[in-house]
Amino acid sequence: MAPVNGSLAVYPGTFDPFTPGHRDLVARARVMFDRIIVLLAVNPDKRPTAEAAARAALVRDAMPAAWGNVEVDTWTGLTTAYCLRRGATVIVRGLRTAADFGHEYQLAAMNEQLGVQTVWLPSRPQLAATSSTAARAYRSAQSARPSPNADE
Repeated sequence: MAPVNGSLAVYPGTFDPFTPGHRDLVARARVMFDRIIVLLAVNPDKRPTAEAAARAALVRDAMPAAWGNVEVDTWTGLTTAYCLRRGATVIVRGLRTAADFGHEYQLAAMNEQLGVQTVWLPSRPQLAATSSTAARAYRSAQSARPSPNADE
């Protein structure tokens, strides 16, 4: 598959944490578009577990060096405003379940009214069960468990 010539897409999210499903979406989108920006959305209402700069660094570290057409950035505000500022014509969104579609459709309709199209990529079945919320809950449960050698 050859990318659309001159295309720039934005893949937004809080990425708290950046999961294998997120990475897979980037891997698939980067061959569809000349360039893709993984946009770490700064949304204090979501109460992230780490500061934006730290999360962005983790996302950058998850990208292979060979993925030269992938950039990571942070932004506070509407994703469409970022897209228009950077000249991106497409927002890439992942769909894990059919239940995601209703919310994503509303966002896509709003983004289209603001001049930016949305492309949805379905999660691979083996990755669909892991959400950032589930990953945070697992990480929290693991850190709350006593060490096997705690009594020593």
